[in-house]
This record gives sequence, C-alpha cells and structure tokens, in this order.
Amino acid sequence: MKVTLIRHTSVGVPPGTCYGQTDVPLNETFAEEAAKVKTHLQTYEPFEKVYCSPLSRASKLATYCGYPDAQRDKRLLELNMGDWEMQRFDEIADPYINEWYNDYMRLPTPNGESFTMQLERVSNFLDELRQKSYQEVAIFAHGGVLICAQIYAGIITIDDGFKYQTPYGGIIQIEI
Repeated sequence: MKVTLIRHTSVGVPPGTCYGQTDVPLNETFAEEAAKVKTHLQTYEPFEKVYCSPLSRASKLATYCGYPDAQRDKRLLELNMGDWEMQRFDEIADPYINEWYNDYMRLPTPNGESFTMQLERVSNFLDELRQKSYQEVAIFAHGGVLICAQIYAGIITIDDGFKYQTPYGGIIQIEI
C-alpha cells in the first residue's frame, strides 16, 4: 500500500513555541502554501481513502486540497507536550527539560508523552491500516507523525528521526 503523507502548512505562532497538540492557528500565508501543496498533490492522486489529524492545521489543509470528509483519527495527533504546551522552549523553567533534551526521543514531557509513545500510537494506526485493502491512501498530519511513519516503514531509525523533519507543506510517500 502506498501511503502519501502531507505535513500541514506553517503555523501562526512565534518560532520556538512548543505547540504539540494545541490547536494553533495557521500562518497568514496559508492560502499560498496550501495552493502549492494542492498542485503538488495532484501528481499522487487518486486516493482511495484520506485520513487526517483532528487538529485544524491538518484538517484545514485536507479540506483545501479537496478532502473535507477526510477521516479524523486521534492517533495522528502531534506529540503531546503536556505542561510545556504553548511555552517558548527557551523560557521553560522546568529543570527536567535538560534531561528531556538529552533523551527527547524516549522521555515523556511532564503530563505529556514521549516520542516512543507517539510512535506506538502511529504504529497502531498503520498496523490497522495495513489490514485494509487500499492501494493508495493519503494522510494529512504533523511533522512528528511523518517521522513515526518513516520509522514504521523502515526508512529511518528512531535515533535519526528528527534529522528527517519534513518541511511545512511537504509531501513524502512510504510503502507499508
């Protein structure tokens, strides 16, 4: 099964803000960015099924690209940053952040989740998807979800995950 993964467009929050699962607004350049995504996406279509994260930054792009009925699935949410949501990374006073920086792939944020927890839920979604008989599927989601999907597909390793961050509005394709 070919799975086309589309990262949402840029967000309207200050750089360095830890926004994870917060439903933040999109950048004022959304229409311009989304038009490029839509044009590029036409080389991948048609899709038999389209899924997206329930956060508006993913679902709004899915709608713009012609998929207003994309199936929302909470397993496609970005990493839950817990107590650090909507704080600037350089302003987080929690001393635990230094420990987290040293092993952010495996340690959870306070009252949030770890990257391995996100990987487990995205993998659960993809395991379920593999049981379907689709040939072409699209998923509108977040940077962390796209990394998880690439790890799941064996394209990258967990230790190298964030070296392969897909840019805003970027599209990648995997086979599962």
